[in-house]
Amino acid sequence: MSMDWFDHISSGWLRERFARINEVQWQPEPLEERFFTDRDPADAAVLVPLVERPNGLQVMLTLRTAHLNDHAGQISFPGGRSEPSDRDAIATALREAQEETGLHPRHVDVLGHMPVYQTATNFMVTPVVALVQPDFHLEPDEFEVAEVFEVPFSFLMNPANHQQKTLQTPKGPRRFYAMPYEDPYSGKNYFIWGATAAMLRNLHHFLGAGV
Repeated sequence: MSMDWFDHISSGWLRERFARINEVQWQPEPLEERFFTDRDPADAAVLVPLVERPNGLQVMLTLRTAHLNDHAGQISFPGGRSEPSDRDAIATALREAQEETGLHPRHVDVLGHMPVYQTATNFMVTPVVALVQPDFHLEPDEFEVAEVFEVPFSFLMNPANHQQKTLQTPKGPRRFYAMPYEDPYSGKNYFIWGATAAMLRNLHHFLGAGV
């Protein structure tokens, strides 16, 4: 594959890549620094839904409502805190995705999961990557989700779209990645940053290693 490998990713290639996940030599970027040390770690999982559209793979993302306690108003993958009844991170990701967006697990084909990512709010998040058939029907939870939208996978995997930024906080500077995206059809601007951008950055590293 060429240096622009992200423009040529297919569902078949992804299946093969995740089938050999233990053979791929790559290094995740450092986990995010903890800023809220008084909070105990909490297990969580998110679904990274890659929707198989005729014009290429799209990443489904959610815009969280402004009144939530955690990550209000931010763009994120569907997901959340693990429950005792969840048998594993995959079960958490599928359950939370269905609860938040209405995406039924029958449309989801899990490929595998990425390393656990520690957020600034001390959630230990397992990103579960999956292919999604496009014949789904969504019913977003209006309390948690303000909008569900899609971004081209090739855009998010292109390192030219990965910006490094620094935010000054009372606890010191916080460095993070951002992937601003303007939808060419609606004209809406989406500021993808923080843990979501960092997990996408690690996915970029894994998929691009050795290609």
